[in-house]
Amino acid sequence: MVNFNSVILDTSPVTIGHGVMIGPGCVLSCAGHAIDPEQRVDGGLYDSAPITVEDRVWIGANTTVCAGVTIGNGSVIGAGSVVTKDIPAGVIAYGNPCRMVREITEDDKWEFPSDA
Repeated sequence: MVNFNSVILDTSPVTIGHGVMIGPGCVLSCAGHAIDPEQRVDGGLYDSAPITVEDRVWIGANTTVCAGVTIGNGSVIGAGSVVTKDIPAGVIAYGNPCRMVREITEDDKWEFPSDA
């Protein structure tokens, strides 16, 4: 499921796996700009690197995923995070910069009422 109230700046390939959920207001940006102000203004130079979001990832609302990042299979990215480095599979990560907080475990499964 992809929420189209997001921005994908695809100056390089952006790969989004199966069963991915992307919350509203997210930005996936492959582009980067020159640090030097003269280069930025004079040439409009930019760098670009691909983004990979593997299967079953959930990216919370208002998250920014930067160029060159891979988010591993099944991971959850907390709302408002800024993902600047790869996130491994099967973890919960959040913050600015986004960091792995813990692995997803069996304790994270919801128990549904048996009479549902």
